[in-house]
Amino acid sequence: MSRYGHIFTEDILRTIFPQERTEAFFDALFGDAEEGSYDIALAYAGDSGEQLDFELRLTQRPGKCLACNLTYGLPQVFSRHPIINVGGIAEEVAKHAGSDAAAWQLGTTREISRELHVIPLTITLG
Repeated sequence: MSRYGHIFTEDILRTIFPQERTEAFFDALFGDAEEGSYDIALAYAGDSGEQLDFELRLTQRPGKCLACNLTYGLPQVFSRHPIINVGGIAEEVAKHAGSDAAAWQLGTTREISRELHVIPLTITLG
């Protein structure tokens, strides 16, 4: 049983990473949120003690293409992008987990299906 699973419900995950952040990201990138080819959501994937595993889930939007060449470079982009704010995500996760600090690391993009790609996010509580 996950030590933190009961904390990171869908509602909490949506407050940590609201849908509006996807819209703001694509608005900043393209000047129009409708140009984005996927939605971004935060998902809890489990934990190993003080190491919590999350995923940034990229789900293809209807009528759009979620091409690998669009998503494989995203860990580097997301790690620096102020709207995605991975550091802020880690701080919010730590707060909900009862910790003062957290370090984070993004993994490489994994293609689950043509419609779903995930970027692993590991948060280590301090």
